Amino acid sequence: MIFKRYFAMASVSAIALGSFIGAPGLALAQAAPAATEPTGIETIIVTARKREESSQDVPASLSTVRGDALTTLTSGGADMNAFSARVPSLVVESSFGRTFPRFYLRGLGNSDFDLNASQPVSLIYDDVVYENPVLKGFPVFDVARIEVLRGPQGTLFGRNTPAGIVKFDSVKPSQKSSGYAKGGLRSYGGYDAEGAVGGAISDTVSFRVSALLTGQDDWITNTGPLAQKKLGGLDDSAIRAQLRIQPNDQLDVLLNAHARKLDGSSQIFRANVITKGQRGLNANYVADRVSYDQGAGNRQELETKGVTAHISYDFGYLTLTSVTGYETLSFYGRGDIDGGVAEVGPGFIPFSSDTADGVDDHEQFSQEVRLSSNGDTQLSWQIGTYLFQEDLSIYSLAFFSPTGVFSDARQTQNTDSWALFGSLTYKPTDRLALTGGLRYTDDSKDLVARGGIADIAPISKSVSDEAWSWDLSATYEANEAVNFYTRAARGYRAPSIQGRILFGSAVTTAKSEFVTSYEAGVKAFAFERTLRADFNVFTMNIEDQQFTAIGGAGNFNQLLNAKEGKASGFEAEVQWLPTPNLSFAGSLSYNKTEINDANLTVGACGAPCTIQNPLVGGNAKIDGNSFPNAPEWIANVSAKYTKPFGNGHEFFVLTDWAYKGETYFTLYKSIEYSEDGYWEGGLRVGATLFDNKYEIAAYGRNITDEERLVGGIDFNNLTGFTNAPRVWGIEVRVKF
Repeated sequence: MIFKRYFAMASVSAIALGSFIGAPGLALAQAAPAATEPTGIETIIVTARKREESSQDVPASLSTVRGDALTTLTSGGADMNAFSARVPSLVVESSFGRTFPRFYLRGLGNSDFDLNASQPVSLIYDDVVYENPVLKGFPVFDVARIEVLRGPQGTLFGRNTPAGIVKFDSVKPSQKSSGYAKGGLRSYGGYDAEGAVGGAISDTVSFRVSALLTGQDDWITNTGPLAQKKLGGLDDSAIRAQLRIQPNDQLDVLLNAHARKLDGSSQIFRANVITKGQRGLNANYVADRVSYDQGAGNRQELETKGVTAHISYDFGYLTLTSVTGYETLSFYGRGDIDGGVAEVGPGFIPFSSDTADGVDDHEQFSQEVRLSSNGDTQLSWQIGTYLFQEDLSIYSLAFFSPTGVFSDARQTQNTDSWALFGSLTYKPTDRLALTGGLRYTDDSKDLVARGGIADIAPISKSVSDEAWSWDLSATYEANEAVNFYTRAARGYRAPSIQGRILFGSAVTTAKSEFVTSYEAGVKAFAFERTLRADFNVFTMNIEDQQFTAIGGAGNFNQLLNAKEGKASGFEAEVQWLPTPNLSFAGSLSYNKTEINDANLTVGACGAPCTIQNPLVGGNAKIDGNSFPNAPEWIANVSAKYTKPFGNGHEFFVLTDWAYKGETYFTLYKSIEYSEDGYWEGGLRVGATLFDNKYEIAAYGRNITDEERLVGGIDFNNLTGFTNAPRVWGIEVRVKF
């Protein structure tokens, strides 16, 4: 057991913490009183560098999602895919529906659908990395803010962060009693309930419990022979319980227990909704109709559980912090991969493909201990150590018929990683801050694969590496409203193993990936803080870029390294308050990505698609192609208008729109497995009553009912899957 294996290490950390607490002669410094907040656009406090500071002082491309934007994007039973294209350079997509989101920043991501896939964008939830891709779909509720950090973040954060991180910070317990209850109904028999309550238990102990329940009726009719005639429904629930113990001004202990349970439909794959030689959906696509012959239902079941202990002790001139995390999950998902019925279609389907994937054993343990200086002094620093361990057992099944299995592939993977890191900031003047960070990481993975269509005897593969990652940055405060920054950073992604042998016999590996990034930008307020604007330009070079070749006639995954990848572009964000009752926000990003490897080829067009790359021995040359799921242009814009009425009441209307540009879904270029750029919009109208204690709202998501491809399966026919349909709903919230 992982927990037992690292119990001794955690005990040592606790003993060390106790020793520091008991050490004599440590004077405590009083924090300076906070400055009065200027009027206009508020200062956003973030923890992007593991200390609270203004986002304007962070020398990196950084976005936050909070407040109205967070409420809007999480309405309508939304999952992680709702955040795609909502901040610069961010794309989120999934072939697993709600359970396995894949994140891309500045074009860097991983389209691998296997359950041990590594990703170059790391998710950090309450200071704990969620490494397994199924963990990354944990619902967003009672969250104070989301921080999206673009570019390598490998000095201070976890592991596998060469593209950046998406960081979630839950609302923490406090001595002040607070809470809310929210409920709503929406299209397709959907319902949502969410709430939180917290406050003081005693003068030194506080708590907060929050929960989410969301569901949807089966709304898709199956016209095939499957006994299950209705699909598309789900029940998803999650809970988080936090206990905060603050016996004095120095010690802060935050305990967090959380869990999730999901029972619902898998991703809805649709056969031959693409026409050869054309881009986009054809007449075979009908949103509420499919034809499946799969025998046990298009279902997925997921349970996750975890605990986190965040302990800090403030000695006045420095703080000692320990973050311990333990996560476990079980998962089963089965889907009709060909998206139709071989005998009846739609279109020509050579044979049926009915597969399932699952996790029958998973444990993740992580431990971070760090020391950091306190206060806004001329010299500040952080040093620490990090340990990560994961045991994972996964399986993949392919079915002859409703009950018979003809291929059963099993994988077990053990991952061990440890790191030492440090960061130092020096301010030679009041306006200039120079920062340097360094991290040493040691990674190893061991995988055993067996079974599959060839009934392979156990095959063992191991990969390991050690690497340095670093960053150098400078921030110059031109005046109180304008900061300039520049940053250089090198990130690292550990080597990977892929043993998905359901339809093949190859166990493949990929070498470590290294990203070197340079960026420069400006963050500014203007017009008496009624305008905020952030802008940066960047360029990145990726050595031995890890990719996954997916699909083709063999329908298996294969890891590979491209000799080089390049990405460059810009990111801009604007927030404007022309009047106290009217606000606008928007962003625009451009990402030019390119694979540079003259000798690299991949299998292509297992389905009858049109390859736009040169062929060598039947394979497609991908040199010069953009990265998969990496649109060049991403934009969004939102506006909110409020109108007070009565005594403490306010009417509001809010609209938001996001644009994702032309996107290729695969490593090779084809007309069929791509999509044109398109906008998706939302609307929210309602009123807050009695000084924001109550709120009632009506909303719509995808209000223009865009029907677009967001991915495809290149196997035996032109199968695709689409964006979420239009949803209308009502919602009521009470604060207390």
